[in-house]
Formats: sequence, C-alpha cells, structure tokens
Amino acid sequence: MVRDGYIYALSLLAVAAALTWLTGTWGWSIAPVLLAAFFLWFFRDPHRTIPAGQGLIVSPGDGLVTETASITTTEGPLTRISIFLSVFDVHVNRAPITGTVSRVHYQKGQYLNAMNPASAERNEQNVVTLRGQGADAGFEITFKQIAGLLARRIVCRCAEGQTVERGQRVGLIKFGSRVDVLLPANAELRVKVGDRVKGGASVLAAVPSGDRA
Repeated sequence: MVRDGYIYALSLLAVAAALTWLTGTWGWSIAPVLLAAFFLWFFRDPHRTIPAGQGLIVSPGDGLVTETASITTTEGPLTRISIFLSVFDVHVNRAPITGTVSRVHYQKGQYLNAMNPASAERNEQNVVTLRGQGADAGFEITFKQIAGLLARRIVCRCAEGQTVERGQRVGLIKFGSRVDVLLPANAELRVKVGDRVKGGASVLAAVPSGDRA
C-alpha cells in the first residue's frame, strides 16, 4: 500500500465520523467511507515477481499498450512504447532496467487525455534516462511519467547518479495517466498494441547482447 492511500482514507474516515456526530445519523457518512475504501484500493502496491535475464526491459507501469512506434530523435532512431493507465490500474511506477540514473527532467505542460498521442510531448511529464548496468549494460533507455486528464501529481523518487534495480519502485502518477518507454531501435519487442502489462513483471522488449553498444 502506498502511504498516500492511508492519508486519504484516514482523512475521509475522520470526515465520516464528524458527519455522524454532527448529524446524529450514519447516513451522511456513507459517501466518505466509500471514498476511503476507493483510495485504499487505488493506492494498492501488489508484490511483483521481476523477470531475470540479460537485456530485458520490463514495463514501468500497469496498463494497456496503446502504441509501439519507430521514432526519430536527436539521438537517432528509437522505438517508443506507450502504456495507458486508467483509474482502475495500479499507479506505482517501476524501473524498466537495472542502471544508473543519468538524467531526470521535469517538464510543465497541459493535461490532455493520456490516450491522445499529443500528450506524449505536450502534457506535464517527468523524464528519466537510465544507463544500463550489470545484466543490462551496453544500452540506455528513457521512460516518461506523463500526467493525464485527471492526473495532477507526478511522484518521482529518482535522482541523478542513483542506481536502481530492474523492477524497483521509483514513483507513481496519481489518477489516470500514461507512461512512455523509449528504447533502442534494435530491441526485440515482446508486446503489441492491445496487450495489458504489469509494472515490473511484464517484459516489453529485450536487447540482444550482440546489439549493445
């Protein structure tokens, strides 16, 4: 359970208790109690079994794969995988690979629907670049925490120079959002549009050892 869930739930339960005391009836407490239960469920943080193996890139979040596309950037050709997190998905984010955080960049922006492709560039987002280490040495990936129509807060617990393990919890996005993963163009995709993935547990792609820089 993410700490935020307890904070929201306890606050709402306090409201429910106050309403019951002030009105002398429990009927007014139903709505805040139901909301408290929702927040406890929404901020769940289930255990995940992290896949082992060289060059594996796991999903940074739970959700629906909405795009796999080849893109051109200033750093050369890359593959982008986009994952939409609905309000019903787990919103804890995890590191896609084992590596060192080489860059963290926060960008202010809009709050377009996360299903809109334009949200990848125009929405509020946090961009983290990881340089692979150990079993993931020889390549680099970037993942974006992108705010959506309802999401109004991005939490990132990564700092430049920090080393993270594949599947490690690195933050969350509150209420409906999107995560994008930018990976080497030579990575072998293991997912397709329409697949549902789980953060830290689902393998998005693999970079063969012979193709690493």
